[in-house]
Amino acid sequence: MDLKTIFGGNPLAVIVRLALISLVVGIVLSALGIDLHNFMYRLSSLLRDIWDLGFRSLDWVLQYTLLGALVVVPIWLIARVAGGLRKGPE
Repeated sequence: MDLKTIFGGNPLAVIVRLALISLVVGIVLSALGIDLHNFMYRLSSLLRDIWDLGFRSLDWVLQYTLLGALVVVPIWLIARVAGGLRKGPE
């Protein structure tokens, strides 16, 4: 595979085009009040929130599972013991 196939054209022309487009987008973002520090802070905050959301959902599942187990496990245990008593020794 040659470089023209990888880059989608002459590699130098593609790099110059990407640099010019990046410059224009950078100017527009700066005009909107978005700078590199602000962008990195927001990205870090987003990733932290997604991480926390994942663990909060695990905490939610664990809490409700344990709450349900407080009722389900004793009923299951009583049913197993009662079933064993009903059958009697074999």
